[in-house]
Amino acid sequence: MSLIQSLIIHKFPTLFSILNEIKSKLNFDIKNVNNNNSLNIQNGKNVIVISGEKKKVFENQIIIDEYPINLKKLIEIINVQFLKNKFNQQNNIKTGKYFINLNSRVMTLNDKSLRLTEKEIRIINFLNISREPVAINKLQSEVWGYKSKLETHTVETHIYRLRKKIEKKFGDNKFISSIKGGYKINA
Repeated sequence: MSLIQSLIIHKFPTLFSILNEIKSKLNFDIKNVNNNNSLNIQNGKNVIVISGEKKKVFENQIIIDEYPINLKKLIEIINVQFLKNKFNQQNNIKTGKYFINLNSRVMTLNDKSLRLTEKEIRIINFLNISREPVAINKLQSEVWGYKSKLETHTVETHIYRLRKKIEKKFGDNKFISSIKGGYKINA
């Protein structure tokens, strides 16, 4: 994940000149682009495009349609957008072939999405972090907060229901495997 944040100014040469003069005081890189072809290559989570018109090819875009431009307010808007992008990146994880948004608790693959519970997210996230199979008692203590060795089938029941949800939505019955008294995500 790249940490370099870039502001691309699309067809605003005067704005580029002004921001370029104060670039040492800004916490992002500035580029001037006058055609759409260059933008397709540079489009991404750490890139914001300032433009005078809405374009579908831009993932993160700030449209300027009011003049005169309040420079202080514009820089504030840019910084807030970069913070939002960073927050969203930190809350999206890749688990095997799936993407999971920790904020919205949605698991996606291609154009399909599945809403998950908070507990299901915690199970998947804990299994995803662990490279080795995770024992049931470890899941009990880390995900549920159980401190003693309770005889309960809570973990097994949750895993079973989670597997069924994933199989029903994505047709994947191998996402979570049982391995010697523990569970593992198949990436």
